[in-house]
Amino acid sequence: MNSDSDDRDLLAHVLLPVANEEDAQATATALEPYQPKHVTALHVVEKGEGVPDKTPVEQSEEMAAESYAAVRSVFPDADEHTAYARDVADAIFDAADEVGASAIAYRSRGGNRIMKFLSGDISLQLVTDANRPVIALPRTDSDK
Repeated sequence: MNSDSDDRDLLAHVLLPVANEEDAQATATALEPYQPKHVTALHVVEKGEGVPDKTPVEQSEEMAAESYAAVRSVFPDADEHTAYARDVADAIFDAADEVGASAIAYRSRGGNRIMKFLSGDISLQLVTDANRPVIALPRTDSDK
């Protein structure tokens, strides 16, 4: 393989955004069959910028640690990256740049149309605004 094809290897370094321990386990398990070469798990702590945070920072950091442990149960050598931001999609894009990810892999978290509208539908932002490939991982029947 030459270096050009290495640079275009979609699964060379996958950024895996995760929300909590359960989501991390399900997302890592969904990615596992594709055998990425390297994985960095990302947890975004949503910060309020002038409004109260959704959860206390300590609780969010504990949730991040549990999420990383769940990812490592599938990918033992996974790196971790914690971001603090108000806009989750922008934080994912920034983290992908910071870690040099070849792609972003995510699993839609579902929800009805109203919830997606109110939350800004991060899935839509990921697939329309990303500056690198985005892999939408399949959901199992139990996820729906």
